[in-house]
Amino acid sequence: MAEENNEVKKPGGGKGLMVVLIALVVILLLAVGVGGYLILSSGVLNGQQSQQQVQKEESGNTNATYKAAINDLVLNITNAKGREKLMKLSFHLKSTEPSIESIVEEYKPEIVDAVIAQISSRSSEELLTVGGKALLKEELLEDINNIINEVTSSNDDIKRNSVQNILFTTFVIK
Repeated sequence: MAEENNEVKKPGGGKGLMVVLIALVVILLLAVGVGGYLILSSGVLNGQQSQQQVQKEESGNTNATYKAAINDLVLNITNAKGREKLMKLSFHLKSTEPSIESIVEEYKPEIVDAVIAQISSRSSEELLTVGGKALLKEELLEDINNIINEVTSSNDDIKRNSVQNILFTTFVIK
C-alpha cells in the first residue's frame, strides 16, 4: 500500500499549459488579423496609391532620372609590383537626359576608350580602396560628360553635363 500512495497524480497539471497555448494562439491570430487589415486598408495589395504619393510623382517629373548601362568590360591592370591582373567592370550612368541610353549605345566605343584610359593609369591597389573608387568615379563622370557634350554639341535639345552619377554594378579585380 505504500507504493500506491507514491503514484498518486496531481489532477489539472496539464490544464495550465493548455490554457497558455490557447492564449498564445488567440494572440497570434489577432496579430495576423490586425496586420492583414492594416495592409489591405492602406491599399498596398490592391495597387492603390495614396493621394500624397501621386502628387509627389507628378511634381517629381521635373527631376526625372534615366539610366544607361555599360556592362561586362574586362580590362588588364597592373599592381604595384608590375604583375598583370584582370578587372571586370560594369556600371550605370544616371542622367537627366531622356535619350541617354541611345546616346551611350551610339557612342559606346568613345566611352569605353575613356574608361580604359582611366583604369590603365591606376594600380589595382589604388582601385581597391574606397578613395580610389571615388576618384575614378569623379574622373569618369567628367570624361563621359565631356564625350557626350562633344558629340551632341550640335543638338540644342540635349542638356550639357547631363550625366549626374556613375553607379558601379560590378567591380572585380583578380
